[in-house]
Amino acid sequence: MNNPAIHAMVRDPGGAVIGLDFDGTLAPIVPDPDDARIHPAAPGVLAELGSLVKAVVIVTGRPAATAIRYGPGLEKVPGLVVLGHYGFERWEGGRASAPPPPPGVLHAEAALPLLLQRLGVEGVTIEDKQRAVAVHTRRAPDPQGTLERLREPLAKLAAAHSLVVEPGRMVLELRPPGMDKGYALDLFLAERAARSVMFVGDDLGDLPAFAAVRASGLPGVAVCSGSAEVTELAARADLVVDGPDGVVALLAELAAAISDSSASGAR
Repeated sequence: MNNPAIHAMVRDPGGAVIGLDFDGTLAPIVPDPDDARIHPAAPGVLAELGSLVKAVVIVTGRPAATAIRYGPGLEKVPGLVVLGHYGFERWEGGRASAPPPPPGVLHAEAALPLLLQRLGVEGVTIEDKQRAVAVHTRRAPDPQGTLERLREPLAKLAAAHSLVVEPGRMVLELRPPGMDKGYALDLFLAERAARSVMFVGDDLGDLPAFAAVRASGLPGVAVCSGSAEVTELAARADLVVDGPDGVVALLAELAAAISDSSASGAR
């Protein structure tokens, strides 16, 4: 906790925004993304933290409602906002709002099974994310080799439908351009008139959010939920913790420090 931005949050929790990714940060990475579930201690810790800080926001590539469904208890976090699809979609107060899915995603998803069959890849799964489509290689006989083999053909497919490819942990995601976690976080910080910010992520898609933390001009800390699969994020982080267990422990420590500071100030 020996970090100037964290000290600023403890001194002024009413100005602090806590931003978090979902998969790999609040929920352990699993072979099948449909089996992902939030760390059992996370909702309680976030509920405590949400009652102390300006806002808790989850910024995820998943649909916002999926994060809520895979995170039972999140709906009880005071003032929680979930920005799904990298910010194209918003869940708040029990309601989700979003524009219609872009047609390019639907066309690319329809073309994927034939493309994968033509390439002869095995163990690859397609995840329909409504406003994006993800191709997972974690269950392939050679996950990393299969990922590398798919990069170029998926990039061509994405370009043909005015999409971009977002790489991740054994996944390539085809999604609309123009929005990323950094832009979504930046807009949210301005909306809430934040005075400090923490963002916690685990994958390459979280790098724009790290950049937004640094560009905000606020006391800020970028935290990596560490793994052996992604090392670039750790190199860009101010603080590295040990996966979702470490994330929950950090958030609990922050909540306790804020509560202790408030109690000391009241005496």
